Amino acid sequence: MNKEELAKAAIKGDEEAFLQRVELDKHQMYGIAYSYMRNETDALEALQETVCRMWTKRRDVREPRFFTTWSIRTLIRVCMDARKKQTRERPTEAIAQQYGNGMKADDVDAAARLDMAARVKLLPANYRMVITLKYYRDMTITEIAELLEKPDGTIRTWLNKGLKCLRADMTEMKEEIWDERGKGTGLRDSQSKAAE
Repeated sequence: MNKEELAKAAIKGDEEAFLQRVELDKHQMYGIAYSYMRNETDALEALQETVCRMWTKRRDVREPRFFTTWSIRTLIRVCMDARKKQTRERPTEAIAQQYGNGMKADDVDAAARLDMAARVKLLPANYRMVITLKYYRDMTITEIAELLEKPDGTIRTWLNKGLKCLRADMTEMKEEIWDERGKGTGLRDSQSKAAE
């Protein structure tokens, strides 16, 4: 059976067809879950919850050809629900202190990447979702719009606003680090005068 035939049978209640159909999308779904949850255990739990929700709501699928879109949308909702339950921490203070304490260049790059992931997690859900799908899952604007059932323009707006928020946060963090490094050395003042 092809994907659409499996989806039709799954929607009608064929458990074996349902499992085979889910198996076809498992790598893509795991990648999306991992990009949201950022660790294997939470990603696998989100997948398990998604499959349970999909089975109970399988009759909600109107068109078998949209089975993948529906399953990814369900997964995103599960991941967002799970993220809401987790406590949020902003590691920027700890990283800023480490920047000022003689970290090596490789350590600084790794810390910056970790901080970027932490900052993406703190974005509003719609911005975070679009950035995750675009940059972590390599989906196009059109694919994201179809998945989220939103116009292309809305997706572009969310992406633009999310990136602006990230840029503003990163600029603020750089200024904090610069202030921390330049404290007591007059480095900041001499650099500012040199720039003038």
